[in-house]
Amino acid sequence: MEQTMELTTDQFIRDFEQTFNEQQQTLLQNATPTELFLALAHTIRQYYTPMWLERNESLSARQEKIAYYFSIEFLPGRMLETNLLNLGILDTVKEGFTQLGLDFTAVKNAEHDMALGNGGLGRLAAAFMDSLATTGYAGFGNGLRYKYGLFKQRIVDGYQVELPDAWFGSLGNVWETRKDHDAVNVRFFGNVYMADAGEGKLKPVYSNAQVLRAVPYDVPQLGYKNGVVNNLRLWDVEIPEEYELNYPTIADRRRVEDITAVLYPDDSTEEGKKLRLMQEYFMTSAGLQTIVKSYLKMGLPLEKIYEKVSVHINDTHPAVAPAEFMRILIDDYGMEWDAAWNATTKVMSYTNHTILSEALEKWSTGLFSFVLPRVFQIIVEIDNRYMAQMGAQGADYARVENTRIVRNGQVHMAHLAIIGGHSVNGVAQIHTELLKEDTLRDFYALTPEKFNNKTNGIVQRRWTQIAAPVLSQTIDKWIGFEWRNDIHALRALNDVVDNPRAQNDFWEVKQLAKKRLADYIEETTGVHVSTDAIFDVQVKRLHAYKRQLLNVMHIIKLYWDIKDNPEGDFTPRVFIFGAKAAPGYHFAKSIIKVINELANLINNDPEIGDKLKVVFLENYRVSLAELIIPAANVSEQISLASKEASGTSNMKFMMTGAVTMATLDGANIEIRDEVGEENIVIFGMTKDEVYHHYETHDYNARYLYDTDPVLHRVINTFVDGTIPRCQSEGSEIFDALVTYNDEYFLLEDFQSYVAAQARVSALYRDRERWMHMSMMNIANSDKFTSDDTIRQYAEEIWHLSLPHAGRHRAA
Repeated sequence: MEQTMELTTDQFIRDFEQTFNEQQQTLLQNATPTELFLALAHTIRQYYTPMWLERNESLSARQEKIAYYFSIEFLPGRMLETNLLNLGILDTVKEGFTQLGLDFTAVKNAEHDMALGNGGLGRLAAAFMDSLATTGYAGFGNGLRYKYGLFKQRIVDGYQVELPDAWFGSLGNVWETRKDHDAVNVRFFGNVYMADAGEGKLKPVYSNAQVLRAVPYDVPQLGYKNGVVNNLRLWDVEIPEEYELNYPTIADRRRVEDITAVLYPDDSTEEGKKLRLMQEYFMTSAGLQTIVKSYLKMGLPLEKIYEKVSVHINDTHPAVAPAEFMRILIDDYGMEWDAAWNATTKVMSYTNHTILSEALEKWSTGLFSFVLPRVFQIIVEIDNRYMAQMGAQGADYARVENTRIVRNGQVHMAHLAIIGGHSVNGVAQIHTELLKEDTLRDFYALTPEKFNNKTNGIVQRRWTQIAAPVLSQTIDKWIGFEWRNDIHALRALNDVVDNPRAQNDFWEVKQLAKKRLADYIEETTGVHVSTDAIFDVQVKRLHAYKRQLLNVMHIIKLYWDIKDNPEGDFTPRVFIFGAKAAPGYHFAKSIIKVINELANLINNDPEIGDKLKVVFLENYRVSLAELIIPAANVSEQISLASKEASGTSNMKFMMTGAVTMATLDGANIEIRDEVGEENIVIFGMTKDEVYHHYETHDYNARYLYDTDPVLHRVINTFVDGTIPRCQSEGSEIFDALVTYNDEYFLLEDFQSYVAAQARVSALYRDRERWMHMSMMNIANSDKFTSDDTIRQYAEEIWHLSLPHAGRHRAA
């Protein structure tokens, strides 16, 4: 069942012109793309606002259970095309712009990416918002309204330079609506002591607390052609009028504004740590306070709040939620501890996104108790009661000690999320198994029933219909339109993967996407690349475990191969990188510098020519991904086996016809299972082989360096002056690989990777074989729709019912 707007092109033109005339005192033809974008956005708001109001009234009247997804990041990118597509009027609006003589692409590009996230965590959260609305489930987001996001990356002399990402600009966020009536106060610092409340009860008394105002801004999340509109609530900070005298200077006020200024402030200092903790608590407390207030309007008993509310903790950033929920129930509403704890554990659930135990957030007890004194008291009580309960059950003492929340002078946030909830999930099959076997093994031994897997997914509509419209039209040509509404119908493409005419059509689609990207590369970097070459792409956060450096080592090997034999028969390659390094991550920034200097060396060597090109595209973001991903021939997913939780770029590349170069890590394993061994290129150690090295401590990088002449030459290239202008960075990389024993085992996987890359070169020369692989990836990518992932969360963790408005299989 589809529910799309009934809108003719003529009606849209009338609506748009009326809105434009109300906003701008100029002619359409004289307007800037930004002015046209604002008018178009406000026209779209008029279309969806009645649906939004109806949705809220319906959920309230039916007293539907709602899941609230708490995440420090949401990364939706641009919203214009998504909103138009989901309303079912994208083609109508494009036709209207054509009739008006306006450039829709220029208007689309006038919208800034919403800079509310960084990488996969934020993109997944945004995908889940889209899928919740599309499937019809009542699922709302809760996050922070950052003014600057992470940072805008510029490359200057090969180095990453971080600038404020002023995505907000003078326009603000055109899609948001401020909701003053839901503003709440959030308290930090001060002293808390317990006073007699009579009848044998105690109540907390706060003194000298800092009180800040949390003001919500709601951003509608539209379902695909079903009339459903959910909500993403973003919190901003303000100083309450009654406390203004506490902030007499501009500097005082700016310190408050910093809470919603940037994503992930530098936490290398105590001040930075304090700010991050305040950010996390601010959004969590504000969200939970309004959830409880909203629930109580239904007139239902607070003890049964779990029947109407689920709160999901996305990674450890909002993991203070169980303790804050307890504080609200006990302190603000007078519930008894046992009833409050029963409600809390049934409301809360948690997704773990990392196998790296060092990435699980921990706060020093000194800092935590200073910033959040009352919450710390509650955490200590939760911890003590947990220990007592486990002891009474006869649980293994050593395991219980390892799982307690407060230990060794630190508050372990993942432990709080697990103990304070009823569900813990990983985000790919191998990731969940490793959580059970390694990272969270003591928890799994004590409470195995809490653990489950929910493999990540992507919003296929954005990566096909929006990012790759020509691909979508070609799929329509060969299997019809049903796949647009039911992605599982894409499997019909399996019937034509060996059809020569279909192969030619899909080859041409990829070539067109490569031409678009090649034009962008030349425009932004001055580097000319040939679309006859393999476009080999690695775009993701720059981190040592993701092993961009292994890719670089292979490029150096190819460079020497060509220099040694300039007349040899090489399959041309264009290696494309896009990545941001965290501001304080020196090693990652050194890799960026080396990539850029290596690119300068190779791209300007006439002997190399078009055989090999290297491009680093600055400021990787969602809108840039929409240009890069459909153009890729090869998708680099080369993390050390056991380190990548899931990955989602691997799914986007797969869906747009790239062949995956992969270790058996994250969701790569499930991609292999869907497409078959012959349609993916696997290399490297398995996670068992990696763990064997950990257990035996037998890894010897220097031995590999000394005994493999090819590897020796490649690694020496970092320090022998071949690559100019990066002597210190090259030395740092050499030391990481050889002197400090190569933490992520690049040297051991190198020869396997080189052999796999040689196989790719040979496969690409066999166009019929390559297109079979490419089309098999598209045809079998339906498993990775976030719509299905959300159905699993809704049914198995949150226990949501499906309102009548969404009772159909969505795209």
